[in-house]
Amino acid sequence: MSDVAPVPARVVVGVSGSLGSLTALCRAADEARRRDASLWPVLTWEPPGGELAARRSPASALMAGEWQHLARERLLAALDDVFGDSGPGVPMSALVVRGAPGRALVETADRETDVLIVGAGRRSPLHRALAPSVSRYCLAHATCPVLAVPPSPLESQLTAVHRRNIWRLRLDAGDVLDETEPLRPEV
Repeated sequence: MSDVAPVPARVVVGVSGSLGSLTALCRAADEARRRDASLWPVLTWEPPGGELAARRSPASALMAGEWQHLARERLLAALDDVFGDSGPGVPMSALVVRGAPGRALVETADRETDVLIVGAGRRSPLHRALAPSVSRYCLAHATCPVLAVPPSPLESQLTAVHRRNIWRLRLDAGDVLDETEPLRPEV
């Protein structure tokens, strides 16, 4: 008989503040409750221009604390948007991590008993060419199960409205959101 205590289960979720990440955060809280696990929301950040540019600029060392603070504020705002004062209903350890999102999430969810949850939003061809997919990176490199959460129906509606507004096209009556619809994802 072993005296080693079992490692507590964790549900790690990537949070950026986007609607897709808020949907993933809601799903992660549900999953943590189902698994009797702790919730680990993780917001990652990198200096503007990336780490290579930061190493070349002496000003980045001075600004790193401010960028860290802004990332922390964004994470707290996202948690408040989703959970409000009631909290997620499970133990939670929120983290702000400096680094590329995919790599930082995979390094945080490093236990076999972890579950990693990421948003899998729709991406334009230009965005796919310029920015690597966090969800694809996590699916390819994680050592634990990964759950990629599709966009919410509200996100799809907002994207359609946004596309029309970029081209300054007239909005149809069906494109305007009903004021009675909640803007927060269901918890």
